[in-house]
Amino acid sequence: QVQLVESGGGLVQPGGSLRLSCTVSGIRFSIFDMTWYRQAPGKQREMVATVTSTDNTNYADSVKGRFTISRDNAKNTVYLQMNSLKPEDTAVYYCNAVFRRTDYWGQGTQVTVSS
Repeated sequence: QVQLVESGGGLVQPGGSLRLSCTVSGIRFSIFDMTWYRQAPGKQREMVATVTSTDNTNYADSVKGRFTISRDNAKNTVYLQMNSLKPEDTAVYYCNAVFRRTDYWGQGTQVTVSS
């Protein structure tokens, strides 16, 4: 059974930081490209950051310079370090694993940026 379990979300003040984790089981983690998406209320889901199986990274323009994605294949975990958070970063953050035509999703973790 494939599972992607996100953690690390919560309430943080503007300018603060959070680190999200997504721990994966049931698949050969190292061959999957891993992506963090987010979905704010009333908006479409959007890509936040991707790290490929070869450790190449890509970021949405809105988070460049503030967020960092990384992976630890020994722990089957992908991380999203989020710094200088803004209220517009408020969303449910989802972890996604893709290999060729196969993809899996986590259940999401809520991030709320508010004073």
